[in-house]
Amino acid sequence: MKKFLLLSFLLFLSIMSSKLSAQTYQLTGTPVINTAGWDLVPSATATGDFVQLTPDQTSKFGAIKLSNPINLKYCDKWKVEFDFRIDGNGTTAYGRGDGLTFWYLSNPPTTFTTGGGLGIPANANGLMVAFDIFNNSTEGQMSKVHVLYGTNNMPAGNPNIEYNMTANSTFHSADLNPSQPFVGATYKHVEVNGEIDPFNPNIWLIQIRIDGVLITNQPFTASGGAIGMGQGFFGFSAGTGAASARHSIKNAKIYIDKVPILQNTVTPFVCTNPATGNGFVDLTSYASQFVNNPANYIITYYVFGSPTPIAVPTNFQYSGNTTISVVIKDPSSTLCDNGDARIILNPSPFAADDATINACNNNNAGVAYFDLSTATVTGVPGATKVYYPTLANLNAGTSEILNWSNYPAANGATVHVKVTTPQGCVDNAVITLNHFPVVVVNDATLRSCFLETNISMGSFNLTNATVTTQTGITKTYYPSLQDAINGSNQIITTNPYIAPNGVVYIKVTNANGCYAIAKVTLIVIPPVYSDILKDKIICVEDKTTLDAGVGFTSYLWSTGATTQTISNVGVGTYWVKLKTGDCTITQNVKVFASEQPVITSIDVSATTVTVYANGGTPAYQYSLDNTNWQDSNVFKGLVRGIHKIFVKDSYDCDPMEVEITVPNIINVITPNGDGRNDVIDYSALGSKTDLTFTIYNRYGAKLHQGDKTNNYTWDGTSNGRKVPTGSYWYSVTWNENNKAKTPVKLSGWIMVKNRE
Repeated sequence: MKKFLLLSFLLFLSIMSSKLSAQTYQLTGTPVINTAGWDLVPSATATGDFVQLTPDQTSKFGAIKLSNPINLKYCDKWKVEFDFRIDGNGTTAYGRGDGLTFWYLSNPPTTFTTGGGLGIPANANGLMVAFDIFNNSTEGQMSKVHVLYGTNNMPAGNPNIEYNMTANSTFHSADLNPSQPFVGATYKHVEVNGEIDPFNPNIWLIQIRIDGVLITNQPFTASGGAIGMGQGFFGFSAGTGAASARHSIKNAKIYIDKVPILQNTVTPFVCTNPATGNGFVDLTSYASQFVNNPANYIITYYVFGSPTPIAVPTNFQYSGNTTISVVIKDPSSTLCDNGDARIILNPSPFAADDATINACNNNNAGVAYFDLSTATVTGVPGATKVYYPTLANLNAGTSEILNWSNYPAANGATVHVKVTTPQGCVDNAVITLNHFPVVVVNDATLRSCFLETNISMGSFNLTNATVTTQTGITKTYYPSLQDAINGSNQIITTNPYIAPNGVVYIKVTNANGCYAIAKVTLIVIPPVYSDILKDKIICVEDKTTLDAGVGFTSYLWSTGATTQTISNVGVGTYWVKLKTGDCTITQNVKVFASEQPVITSIDVSATTVTVYANGGTPAYQYSLDNTNWQDSNVFKGLVRGIHKIFVKDSYDCDPMEVEITVPNIINVITPNGDGRNDVIDYSALGSKTDLTFTIYNRYGAKLHQGDKTNNYTWDGTSNGRKVPTGSYWYSVTWNENNKAKTPVKLSGWIMVKNRE
C-alpha cells in the first residue's frame, strides 16, 4: 500500500537584537499562534499549547518551514528539541500511519506529499530525521528512527527514506515499539544535536535522544545533493495515507543562534604611505569592537571572497579599498560561528587638524597649564603625537616638549604637533593655547561684634563676604592662601565661623574649573565700655546715682531702666547693657558699703581719755556728743562716770559709738587701819567684762592682781606683807559691755604710805 507522511509544525519566532544577528526559533506558549517568518502548509493548526500537524484522517498532509534559508557554513554546532505525540483512532485495516520528520532541506515541500515518503518530496536534498510508525512491508505498527544525509531518491519512482541504504549517509534504528512506542497519548521528548567535523565540512556528527535514551551518535557523510550544500530550510512535515493518525508537536526549539556581535561593520580610518602607495594595519586591534573579551573567541580574518585566512592579521598590507570578512567562533558554546563581521578599509589622505584648547589662568597668574594631548588634532585611533614649541623645532626634531601634560603658556601661545598614524602617515598641526576668561574677585572685609564670653573672638558668616559679582560660580573657604591653592584644610563650618582678628581666603571657581582667590579680612569689633561708670562706696544707709555716660545707642540696666543714669541706688551689684552700633557689652558695677571704723581700744589716765580707732577710711573725727567733732583722739578733763565716745571716718557715715567708764582715781593710800584711804578699790567696775587690776613696782615686777577673789582691791601688801612706802604703778583693763567689747586701759601711779 501507499504510505503518506504529513508533518506540520508551528514555531514562534523570537528574533534577538539585529546587531547580534542571532535567532532562536521556538514553539512555546498557550496558545501557539505566531507564525511570523514561517511558511505554513495546510493542514497544520494550532490548538492550545500544541500544534496539530495532521488530523486523524487519511490522505492529509502538513508542513512548516522557515521563510528564509539558513546558511550553516559557520554553524559547526546546532541543536533541535521538541516533543511529539502520535495518537488518534487509526484505520481498522492498517492501524495508525504514517509518521513525522524533522529536516534541513535545500528544496523543502511546498504542496501535498505522499505518505510513502513520510512527507518528504522526491529528490529532497539535505538532512532528514524521520519518526516512522508504519511498516510498509508488513503493513503493521512499528516505531523506528530513520536518518538520511543526502538525496531522497530511493527506491526509484516511490522514494522512501525507510528503504534508503546509502553507505555512511543513513541510519535505521531497530523497532523501538516494545520499549519506546511512538503511538500513545504521552508526548515523547526528542533532542537532535548536530556538529560539523572540523576537518571535513561534509561530515556531520548527529546525536539523537528520545526521552533521554540515546538512539544514535555517529558521523554522517553528505551524499548526493547534500554534498557542498550552502544553505537550507529548517522545517517539519507529517502525512497520512490509507492509514490515519493525529500528529502533534509542542515545546520545539531550534538553536541556530550565531555568536552575538556588537556590530556588523567597522570602518576605521586608514591611509597609505605616499611614497609606496601601501599601508599596514593590525586587523586584530578591531576585535573588541565586535565582541567583548576577544581572547575568549577564535577569530579568523579573510579578504572578502577568499577562502584562505589571512596569515598575519596583525600586520596586514593593503593598497586600495579592501573588505575584510571576520569569522568569530565561540569554542565554549553551541552557538554558530558568526561570519557577518566586516572591516572596511578605504584608504584616504591623512591630514592632521589644527586645534584650539583652553585652560585656566588660575588666580590671574599670567600663565595657564595645558594638557596638549586633549587637542583633537586627529580622530585616528592609535596615532602618536610629538609636540614642539616652533615649526622649526618640529622640522629639526629638537626641543621636544616633554611636559606636554602640564605645559605652561601665556594666552594665545601656539605649539606644533607631529602626528603619525599606525599606518605610518604623518602630518603637522598647530595647537593654539587660549586662556579661559579669568574669574574676577575682590578682597573683602567682614566685621563682627565680640563674643561676650571671649571678647577677642567674633562670630562671622563667611558667606556674606561679597568677593565677586559673577554668576555660576562655587566658593570654598580656607584658613590660608596656600591651603586655598592646594585645596587643603577647607573650612566646612562657614556660619558661624568663630575667629579673632585675622584673614581667611575664598576660592571662587567657575564652570570651567578656573579659580581666583580673594582675601577676606576679619575684624572683631572691640567692646566699648563706659569710662565713668565706676564702683562706688557709700554709707550703708545711703543711696546713690549710677551714670553710664553719654555716647551709647541704648542702655538697659539690671533694674529694667533704659536711661543713661539710675538713681536712689543702694548697696548691691548692678549691670548695664551698653549698645554701640550693632554691638552690646554688659558692664558690671558694684555699690559697696563703706567700711566703718572700729574703736580698737581706749586708754584712760586720770581725767584724760585716748581713743584708738582702725579700719574705715581716715582721717577720723571724734566726739563726745555726736555734735561737736574734733580731729584729736584725746579728750582731757573728763569727770568720773560714764561717757560716750563717737568716731567716724571720711565718709561721714553714722558714727561708731562706745560707752566707757572713767573711774574714780585714787593716787595715795595709807593702809594704817584707820578706815580712810586704806585700800585701792575698783570693785565699782566689777560689772565690766574681763576686769583686771594689777600693781607693779618701779622695776616692773608684779606685786598684786585684783580680781573677783579680792573684790578688785589692794591694801598695800604683797604676799601678806606690807610693801615699803613708795610709788607704784597700776594698770586696770576691761572690756566695755557693748557689742564691740571695746577694750579700755586705765593706768597710772599710786603712792603707798605704810607705817614702818
